[in-house]
Amino acid sequence: MENIKTQGISLPKLGLGTFRMQGDACRAAVESALDLGYRHLDTAEMYANEETIGAALAASKVARKDLHVTTKVWNENLAPDAIRGAFDASLKKLRLDHVDLYLVHWPARNMNLPAIFETLMKLKEEGRTRAIGVANFNIALLKTVVDEIKAPIACNQVEYHVMLDQTPLRQFLTAKSIPLVAYCPLAQGRVATDEALAAIGRKHNASAAQVALKWLLDQDGVAAIPKASRAESQQANLDALKVQLDDADRAAIAALPKDKRCVNPGFAPAWD
Repeated sequence: MENIKTQGISLPKLGLGTFRMQGDACRAAVESALDLGYRHLDTAEMYANEETIGAALAASKVARKDLHVTTKVWNENLAPDAIRGAFDASLKKLRLDHVDLYLVHWPARNMNLPAIFETLMKLKEEGRTRAIGVANFNIALLKTVVDEIKAPIACNQVEYHVMLDQTPLRQFLTAKSIPLVAYCPLAQGRVATDEALAAIGRKHNASAAQVALKWLLDQDGVAAIPKASRAESQQANLDALKVQLDDADRAAIAALPKDKRCVNPGFAPAWD
């Protein structure tokens, strides 16, 4: 598994997303992913599954130093004291003494960015999170965080897949050496039924989803965290790493419509 080096951490390019995973099914998914070789787990305060993931981690034979765990603070908890409270609760539920990456899950209106990042940087200085970052930040917000506050951002986690163009955001992140972590990398399952992707897949003895995932993972500075509950799906995502896309494949993917945004809540920022 290839890793991305960023702000002192090593981020496996393929991770396991856990949004909407709950209870025994969530624990089983995390356990099977770890057994298959996944070492990058992504959760959040808002997912309400940190406790379950913590139980799976506690039972795992994988050494803590070999694991990358990301969690996130919800956008209602962005005052400094609230961040600390949320962080303490997340750490306790995960049964860890530190996380590898702590993200602002979504920006909030009227948030105080300097105060937020002062608090996050203190958590990093205390060794309780190895790195800090953001999710769902647009270019304007990133400019404030990176250029004005000069926060050591380890990634921006955003929706990104073959059906959504993120070129301006990617160019900005690349110029700043900030990785993009792609959530919804399979467009919430929509890629599976795309005939152009399926045709590329047939050429490589792969599925449309594997083609879509490999297209992301082939990009420098891009990691992906597909949600996969079943071991078969988790293995299929790992097997996507073996697919060898050629220039004709990439041209066919480039020609696909790129305007399908799956996640766009009312509190989302103005997308670039």
